[in-house]
This record gives sequence, structure tokens and C-alpha cells, in this order.
Amino acid sequence: MQTLYSLTEDAKALASGQPVAASKPVHKVIPIQTLTPEAEVARALQICNACRYCEGFCAVFPAMTRRLEFAAADVHYLANLCHNCGACLHACQYAPPHEFAVNIPKAMAEVRGKTYADYAWPPALGSLYRRNGLTLSLALVAALTLFLVLAVVLQGNGLGALWGAELGGDFYRLFPHNLLVGMFAPVFLFVVFALFMGVRRFWREVKPATSGADVNRPAAAEAASDVLRLKYLDGGHGSGCSNDDDAYTLQRRRCHHLTFYGFMLCFAATSLATVYHYVFGWAAPYDLPSLPKVLGAIGGVSLMLGTAGLWRLNRRRHPEHGDLQQKPMDLGFIALLFLVSASGLALWLGRGTPALALLLCLHLGAVMALFATLPYGKFAHGVFRTAALLRHNTEKRQPNPIGLGAD
Repeated sequence: MQTLYSLTEDAKALASGQPVAASKPVHKVIPIQTLTPEAEVARALQICNACRYCEGFCAVFPAMTRRLEFAAADVHYLANLCHNCGACLHACQYAPPHEFAVNIPKAMAEVRGKTYADYAWPPALGSLYRRNGLTLSLALVAALTLFLVLAVVLQGNGLGALWGAELGGDFYRLFPHNLLVGMFAPVFLFVVFALFMGVRRFWREVKPATSGADVNRPAAAEAASDVLRLKYLDGGHGSGCSNDDDAYTLQRRRCHHLTFYGFMLCFAATSLATVYHYVFGWAAPYDLPSLPKVLGAIGGVSLMLGTAGLWRLNRRRHPEHGDLQQKPMDLGFIALLFLVSASGLALWLGRGTPALALLLCLHLGAVMALFATLPYGKFAHGVFRTAALLRHNTEKRQPNPIGLGAD
């Protein structure tokens, strides 16, 4: 049986500067099968707390030094604070094949995935995180696209409505504006509410474990800066994360930036188009150089490039850098974002062609699939990580409760 070694009591003593008796056993053996994901993170962090070699890598290790014990709330907070850059794994002298088998990125990833399911709202749908994979995502896109295709065929002139119909480039002649609003607005509101309820439960658990202080303006500003710059994907030294091996690369950070800002530009384009429609009475579709079209085009290209890069990096990533069971969920989310951006650009370019109806069905099917899976997929990691960064930047402004380490 493979075994792990726990330094629980001795690590506490070492981290607090207390001597450890030479006659005292240095460690005890714990079968790996008995450790829950939270217990494995706590075990590894006790060892890290006695070593502290990785303090400069990211926010996790300075936050770790403020603790001598790691209850569930502490572990959930630190797991979501971890950006999974992989730097600490390759720097660790206790990483496998050492008998202590410390692998912080993998242990944190397992807990992180568990927190998404545990804090999901409604709780009964938390199991969807374990089922929301690449196959399900693509199948959902195909099913919704087929549903829309059948709707077009049944309400139009048979199959002829799918190709070459005289629409004049106006897709509202296929799906009226109010119908689209009626389909997407309730789903969007549910997504926002479900994510809010989930992160509220997370916040209520971790706030007492992170000083209990309220977020002030400087902490919020620094957390926003950390999020927008993806600060902790620089590996702590500015050279980036490890991916295939121990070599540093900024590709993951850059692809995340392209994906995040591409998504936000597309969202801004849709929001602005809503203002155009309801406030100014300017009906879509819009052409260049209108602002919704400019934002949508730039955002769509950025989103395509970012997700293509993330797909490549995810497929090549070293298996010890994360939880392999979450890879299908990651790839499913990446694929949906790519399909939404690619089909949106294709719809724009093909608006004056006979393929308009088919392209519109594909794009709407991809968008509906993305919305349906948002609260129970990889998208949640951005929401929970932002909350963890808010707590971190609040906590580090409070006095260190154990008087050791530095923020």
C-alpha cells in the first residue's frame, strides 16, 4: 500500500518556532486512501508551513503563513485562491517521488472542483459539475441547433427555409426580437442568481476564516487589479506558469487575457445593442462602423484566439498540474466559448448569403448551450476566485494572528 507521511504536530511546532523533541517520532504513516481532498490539502500545507520555500510564488503561501491549522473553511478559501500555475510543484523538494508526496496544484484542484459542486445552487444540481464534460457540451449544442432548425422548417416553407430564403440579411424575420428575449432573458437571470447564491454561501463560510473584516476600498481595488491583470498567472516571478514541464511560459496568461477580454467585449456589444434597441429605437442588425459591431468583431476574434490557445495548452498540460477528472469540464467550457465566437463571426460574414438561417440556428444553439451550463461548469472558477482574492486582500491588511511570516 502506498503511504503518505503527516507532519501535523511537528509542522505546527516548527512553524511556531517551538523545538521538537529528538526522541519524538518525526512522522506517522497515514494510508493515502483515508484522506479526503480537504485532508490532503491540510496535510500538504502543514509541510509547506514548516518549509516556506514558495512564499513568493503567489497569494496562497503568504495566506498560508497566517495559519497553523487548516479547517475546511481555510482549505476551501486557499484552494480557490490558487491559480494552478504549477510553479510550486517544480520548486518543491517534497514533491513526488519524495515520500511526503506534496503536490499543491493537484490537491488544490481537487478541492476546488469539489467546492463548485458543494456550493452550487440549487444544491441538487451540484452533481452536474461532474457530468458537464466535452461530450455533453457538444451534444447540447447539436440538440439545440437541431431544435431550432426544425422550428425554422416547420414555420417556414419546409427545407427551403434553411437555404436561400429571402431574409434581406435580417435574422429577426426568422426569430423575432421578443421571442429571443423571451428565450434568453430568463436563462440569463437564472445564471446570475444561481452563481450569486453559490458564491454567497462560499463567502459566508470563508469570511470568518479570513479575519472576518469587511472589504474596504483599497482591498477591493487591489483585488480588481489582481483579477484584471491575472497577476498570479505570472508564476510569482513574471516569467509565467509551468505547462508541459517545468519550463515557464506566459502563454496561459495571455490566452486567458484574450479569452476574458474577448468575452467581456462580446457581452458589452450585446448590452449596448440592447440599449440601442430599447432606448434609441435602433433595431438590429447593425453594420460597421457601429459600436456594437466593432466591439463584437474584436471580442469574437479575441475569444476565438484565446480559447484555441487554451485548448492547446490544456491538452498538453502535465497531468500532475491538476485534477484529470476535471479536464472534460474544462475542455467542454473552452469548446462552447470557441463555438459561440466562431459561429457569431460566421453569422456576421454570412449574413448576406443563403446560409444565414443555418448559421443563425448554429449560433443560437451554441449560445443557449453556453448559458445552460454556465452555473455548473468551468465559468464558476472566475466567480469563486474573485471572491477569494477579495478575502485575501482584505485579510492581509489585518494584523497577522500568529505573528509570523510576511504578506
